[in-house]
Amino acid sequence: MGYKTLEGLLEKEASEVAITLSTSTGLKNLLDDDTMRSDLVQLVCQVLCKAFGSRIDRKTVLHLARVVKDSRFFRNFLPYYVTGMMTDYTQARREHYPQYLSNIISLLSEVLNMFPQSSIQSVSMLVALLKTTINQLRASGVDILDSTDEDLERVQGLVNHLQEKSREGTLRSDNYSFLAADEDAPPGEEDFRTMSIYPTIEEFHLDQKPFLRPNIMSQSFPNARIYLDTHFRLLREDFVRPLREGVKEVLRSQHNTDGIPMKKRQFDDIRLYHDTRLILPLCTSTGIAYKVQFDPRPLQFVRWENSKRLLYGSLVCLSMDNFQSFLFATVTDRDPKLLRKGQVHLCFSSDSRASLASVQPSDSFLMVETTAYFEAYRYVLEGLQEQDENDVPFERYIVQCNTNVDPPAYLRVEGRSYDLSSIMAEGQEKIPPFNPLTPHAWPDEEKMGLDESQLKALKLALTNELAIIQGPPGTGKTHVGLRIAQALLENHTAWSNGCPMLVVCYTNHALDQFLEGIHRFLKTGIVRVGGRSNSEILKPFGLRELTRVSNFRKSLPQHLRRAHHEIYTQMEAAEELLKRQSAQLECSLRGVLREDFLERYISEQHWDSLSLQPAWEEYETVGKKKPSMITEWLGIGSNFFMQGPQLTEMADEDGAQLDDEELIDIDEEADLIEAERIVVDADHGDKDWKKLKREEKNIADMAELMLAMNLNETEPQGPAQNQAQTNQGEWQMQSHQKKKMKQMAKKELRKTSAMSEQQERQIRDIWSLNLKDRWRLYRLWILRYRTELRAKALTSEQVYQDAAERLNEIRRREDLCVLRQAQVVGMTTTGAAKYRQALQELQPRLVIVEEAAEVLEAHTITTLSKACQHLILIGDHQQLRPSATVYELAKNFNLEVSMFERLVGVNFPFVRLNYQHRMRPSIARLLTPHIYDTLENHPSVLEYENVKGLLENLYFVEHCQLEEEIKDGRSHQNTHEAHFVVALCRYLLLQDYEPSQITILTTYTGQLHCLRKLMPSTEFSGVKVHVVDKYQGEENDIIILSLVRSNLQKRVGFLNISNRVCVALSRAKMGLYCIGNMDMLSSVKLWSNIIHTLRERNQVGRALTLSCQNHPDKQILASCSADFKGAPEGGCDQPCQFRLDCGHVCTRMCHPYDADHKKFKCMKDCQKVLCELEHKCTKRCYQECGKCRVLLDKTIPSCQHIQKVPCHQDPATFVCQEHCQKTLPCSHPCKAACGESCITQCMVRVQMQLKCGHVQEEPCYISTDHRREPHCRTKCGTTLKCGHPCPGTCHGCCQGRLHKACSHKCQQILVCSHQCWEPCVRDCPPCSVPCENRCVHSICKKACGQPCAPCMEPCEWQCPHHSCTKLCHEPCDRPPCSVPCNNTLPCGHRCIGLCGDRCPDKCRICHKDEVMEIFFGNEDDPDACFIQLEDCNHLFETTGMDQYMNLDENQDAELDQRAIKLKECPRCRTPIRRNLRYGTHINRSLAAIEMVKEKINGVPHDIEQQQEFLILELLEKKNLRNHLPKEFTILTERLEKKDPSLQQLWHLENLMNFLESVGKLKANQADHMTPNLNEIQPFSRKAEEVIRFLLNPTQRFSDQQVADLERELKRLSYLAELDVRCGMSRTKSIVHATEIQQLRDILEDNLPFSEGLECTVKQMFTDLDTKLPRSGLGITDEERVMVLKAVGLSKGHWYKCPNGHVYAIGECGGAMEKAKCPECDAAIGGTNHNLIQDNAVATEMDGAKHGAWSDAANLANFDRENFEDF
Repeated sequence: MGYKTLEGLLEKEASEVAITLSTSTGLKNLLDDDTMRSDLVQLVCQVLCKAFGSRIDRKTVLHLARVVKDSRFFRNFLPYYVTGMMTDYTQARREHYPQYLSNIISLLSEVLNMFPQSSIQSVSMLVALLKTTINQLRASGVDILDSTDEDLERVQGLVNHLQEKSREGTLRSDNYSFLAADEDAPPGEEDFRTMSIYPTIEEFHLDQKPFLRPNIMSQSFPNARIYLDTHFRLLREDFVRPLREGVKEVLRSQHNTDGIPMKKRQFDDIRLYHDTRLILPLCTSTGIAYKVQFDPRPLQFVRWENSKRLLYGSLVCLSMDNFQSFLFATVTDRDPKLLRKGQVHLCFSSDSRASLASVQPSDSFLMVETTAYFEAYRYVLEGLQEQDENDVPFERYIVQCNTNVDPPAYLRVEGRSYDLSSIMAEGQEKIPPFNPLTPHAWPDEEKMGLDESQLKALKLALTNELAIIQGPPGTGKTHVGLRIAQALLENHTAWSNGCPMLVVCYTNHALDQFLEGIHRFLKTGIVRVGGRSNSEILKPFGLRELTRVSNFRKSLPQHLRRAHHEIYTQMEAAEELLKRQSAQLECSLRGVLREDFLERYISEQHWDSLSLQPAWEEYETVGKKKPSMITEWLGIGSNFFMQGPQLTEMADEDGAQLDDEELIDIDEEADLIEAERIVVDADHGDKDWKKLKREEKNIADMAELMLAMNLNETEPQGPAQNQAQTNQGEWQMQSHQKKKMKQMAKKELRKTSAMSEQQERQIRDIWSLNLKDRWRLYRLWILRYRTELRAKALTSEQVYQDAAERLNEIRRREDLCVLRQAQVVGMTTTGAAKYRQALQELQPRLVIVEEAAEVLEAHTITTLSKACQHLILIGDHQQLRPSATVYELAKNFNLEVSMFERLVGVNFPFVRLNYQHRMRPSIARLLTPHIYDTLENHPSVLEYENVKGLLENLYFVEHCQLEEEIKDGRSHQNTHEAHFVVALCRYLLLQDYEPSQITILTTYTGQLHCLRKLMPSTEFSGVKVHVVDKYQGEENDIIILSLVRSNLQKRVGFLNISNRVCVALSRAKMGLYCIGNMDMLSSVKLWSNIIHTLRERNQVGRALTLSCQNHPDKQILASCSADFKGAPEGGCDQPCQFRLDCGHVCTRMCHPYDADHKKFKCMKDCQKVLCELEHKCTKRCYQECGKCRVLLDKTIPSCQHIQKVPCHQDPATFVCQEHCQKTLPCSHPCKAACGESCITQCMVRVQMQLKCGHVQEEPCYISTDHRREPHCRTKCGTTLKCGHPCPGTCHGCCQGRLHKACSHKCQQILVCSHQCWEPCVRDCPPCSVPCENRCVHSICKKACGQPCAPCMEPCEWQCPHHSCTKLCHEPCDRPPCSVPCNNTLPCGHRCIGLCGDRCPDKCRICHKDEVMEIFFGNEDDPDACFIQLEDCNHLFETTGMDQYMNLDENQDAELDQRAIKLKECPRCRTPIRRNLRYGTHINRSLAAIEMVKEKINGVPHDIEQQQEFLILELLEKKNLRNHLPKEFTILTERLEKKDPSLQQLWHLENLMNFLESVGKLKANQADHMTPNLNEIQPFSRKAEEVIRFLLNPTQRFSDQQVADLERELKRLSYLAELDVRCGMSRTKSIVHATEIQQLRDILEDNLPFSEGLECTVKQMFTDLDTKLPRSGLGITDEERVMVLKAVGLSKGHWYKCPNGHVYAIGECGGAMEKAKCPECDAAIGGTNHNLIQDNAVATEMDGAKHGAWSDAANLANFDRENFEDF
């Protein structure tokens, strides 16, 4: 590449220049040449500057910059050229030097930005040369541009920053592109306001370098926009970086060939969870969460209680396609017990929720976790994006760093005054109100009760609109903060303007402390936002508590109340529906489902195979669930267990260490972190425990019904469990055996691998499978079950989510109503981030930030609103600093610097408190001057007593025992230190210190758990154990500190950070004892200085000196835990020898505690005699003796057995334990003890003859109780009309009268290519499988049998040679392209596909065997092209495949090829649904299939008409309505359901007609049958059987069921006829009792009512017609008519006596006198128109329903139903 070429590039666009240079090998050769002319150097710089200006080619520019910075041109020629400028006096060239210099500086800036670590040395040298050159050129008269100096100064600032970080050792890579503070974002870089907060796919897959500016420490920001941009990019990178780099590492590791499986790999930035699946949806107050299952086996080592894994709010990313697509979610709830099982609750982001509909239960994700608390990042990042750069609060100070601070705006009002009487010292005279801006008006320190620095802080806080107060340890910064708050609240009229004071703290603990302090002087008006307060005082002031008070909602605006009610009602309805659907999913997780619930998901062949289990005796316990076949098949049933030891031994989960209940309670790190993250209870499941308990009971009840083995149930313990009754060889599984089976079942259910459908189809006998394959097959069935339930729940999930989001918005408005009524609002920084929008509306004028030095600056700025007029920051940047996730950002970009520290660093006015009130001087000496320049001691710290039992109040024990690394996470532990610390703590407790006076601190959480294992609660309860970071702001009398780190590499970790050291050393008041590797720590400057101070006073050494309080001359040197054994009781090795009140001598060694021995218990044996037999007491001396319990042989009076009875007990009161010798009434021996009552229910199993004739085994007591005959379990076995055997039992099929529905699976292939899984149907119903039709635009979400909506998007089948103009669902109007594809595969070889088609993932060279396999015949042709089917990924040669696809157009083709169905893959028969090349064939087939679907489903209009017709017809079924009201209601509800299918309407029509028939019989019963229970009961019982049969969920009205119903209804009609005739004439029914009983025996029998029996019954009724006519009068119909005509009375004059004899009443027809029946002497007639009670109208005579004289007769003309309608 020569001069002319470069000159030509100057005329081109920047993008073209960049691409040309980066792809040219000539440039590299040019830059690395041995020599280069000056003019060429100038030209190269000019061309490179132009190339670097490209806005869209950042990767190209990055590559170009890498070539430049590694070249000889950059390292040698450019410095030589810059130096040569100073000695070049050629005027023509000197005129161009200003522009040349500008080009060089621009070039340096670009290279340094992109490669800060590797270019810093070369750039720093060039910058130094440039400064000298510019100064000399200017001195010699060259007019240097002003912008040149500014640009060079900017580059120099960045060089200084990077050199400082390089010296600190933190500048280790070129990961980022640095930007100077006033430098604009690189060309093409996205505006921070439009950047995605979540990581993007480009960040995962492209090698991009983020552009970042460091947080400016020493000067102001150029403007507010750059300020916001800087903090946004730094904060986003802090949470994105670990996830981005971790995912990239995962993707790289997939190509590694080191043989390490993915599950065993360790990744630095992320944590992986394999085989992750979505199990079931959960309803939470914030919306839908999901229970997610991952594989817990690789994480057996994790101790979840203390692990930082999957904490509340952590961000996870799920992908199943190597992060080509992914879902984001946050952890909403964690339970260590569930985590051990691999379960966690997740809430998906709004964008990811849209993709959940396509996720199947079988989809397995790789879940990646980043530890960042995403919620806090998200709210703050959103706040930064929304912040108007013109409205940044306190921009003058925060952005411009102006140090001239004004008073608050509200204080600048004329005449403003403060009354500080409330904060005056006690006993001081009150002062009148004064203007705080008047310095001489302030009272002095004595009057205020403050020291000098505290008073300065008070003045500063009240008079500066931005005040900073630094409070070193123990100086009372909280005390001063409370005085400030009290002064401002007492004078709130000056600033409030109706707005509350906002108090923000970093931790919940600090917030509680501060608000409790405020509560001491402000009893009302406080609102604490946050759900994790431990303060009982503040409990009534919690935001959630205030919104739950009874009258709260009444005080809200009406529109909020109405909206809350309406949305909450919608939400509850959706929740109820969703919980019903998900409860079944929950049950499937709790154990093994009974086979009944899986039947429809099991193939017919396998169902039959499962039913034919091996021959072993079946036992059924009466009143319990019937035994399950599936438990036997899975190897967890009792019979399986009896066959042999086939279960693998399970490892005992109970370790030898102490149970958790026996160890001290330590705040687990996971709990502490979650406590800070959870802002409001509702965020973490606003738990209504009664509701949860009720829901759990409902699920438990359902599990009892659905589960064959419930793994949540615990086995009963105790004697009742162990004393299993065994009889005549009867065997019962023992508890430990059940436990092993449950352990095996739990292990299998946690697995995610399932059998494939192809493998399933190859199995015939499922009992021949081994246990592993049985479980794999069971998991396939369960997968189908869950898939169907999951699909049903999707709609409810969306409704609930929408309602929950709207309700949360309403709740935020309600919260705002509460906050506006407050005087003080307190929240953590996390809460402030979450409530950011509410704070912007609340607009607090006054904000106090406690622990401000621990808060990231971005958090602080988003907490403030534009209305804020007064900000007070209280903290100490020399203690804990903000924590960043990425170390490089914290160190190199100053992310860990708070606003507090940054402003102090730019000399912003602040006050530091100078008097500490906590530490004794010897401890405070460790902080000054090593951390603080000066720190004065308050007189109160000089009065502490010395620590008892130790020579020194401050001592550091040194050792060289090595640390151990914790497998999970990056923590460490040191067992030597742990044992020493625990031994020292025990020793101090023995000195009579209270446990609450001692705190153990450690620098690592791993050590925390190590300590806990050594500290039983019985001994150490009350001792606090914390990590240093979580003890900020706390103090205690004695602190024991374990430093942990001790290694050969001399890595000190956190101990290198002065802030943490400051906190660790400043917590103790009276005594501080530290243990660590001081030799290693000496390599750190700070520790070296501290250890030097300690050595000067002999306060560091190998051993701590213990001194006995009772024997001061006895001393012990303790260098390890074993040395404390020399003082076993806290004193020394001398015996105590104190004489006790009982006369014994104290047996303990010397002990300083309990000197008077009031608490001592004498452990010697008691010598007292208890009884006349001179038995001695067997207890200890301190115990109460009680009665003599020595066992003696005594004779029991009632049975004369000899038993071991306690000495004091009367044998008559003793229960004899010998076996009972009595025989029960059933002749079996009694199993009770002799002294107990004999059992009443004999459990010996005996043969029992049932009424149906079958014999089965039952317990003896049941076989003798004929009132409780058990159900017959004999298989029915009848061949049904469909040709299949009946699956029911004798009892279930009503002894063959009403057969159970056939369960034989249909298995026909439907038009959609799916298999019909419905059991034995005449016409297959619409397919219920989720539709698999999809195109490049969308996926059909309906059931397969429902019509698919055609895709109306334009067709995507385009290539350079052809294009389709049709819509996506229409057949294409372009031919397939036959031009070979020109793309290159990832392997570097040419694609074997065709233009316009998807490129196959196989290569002709790399996958030769697969590609060349002969199928159609042309595969081995060198020019053959191939197409890969998207549905199954099989590869085919295109000419053969084209011919195969065109077979359906050939009329001579086989019928199978021309059938209406989708074409299938020639290899695997998978339907071809997605392929652009064959889109025409697919669309044509789908159109034909849709026509078939319409025929099956029916036209919606016709269905609607049929539905309306059936509703009207139902209303006309009066018998059904009047006599079967419950069934009528059920039918009405079913008919009114929306969008029924034709088949459902057909079913309902049949049901309605059959129920109407039963209703007619019921009406006949009500009208004509006499209330004789013996006669009516058989009819009613059989009628109820028919109704139950009709309403059975399995009722399908098959030919068999219809035939059974018709036969049974005929039987019922005959039986009703017989009952009516007998009721009409009681006398004649008695006369002909024999014939009637014969007929009744046939009709009431339980055998099927065959045609032969019907003929017999008809004949018998014919014979009865003359003997017992239908009328019941004993005369024929002709004779009855003749009598009526002869007498000539109108309707209602005929009556009958109690025995059915007819008589007539003339005149008005009303009874006016009594008489006797001439046939039976029964009383007849009546008085005053009222019949005698047991007489009745003879309806059978003239058809009258009422007497002629009655009120009812007047209503006879009305229809009762119509009358009711009026």
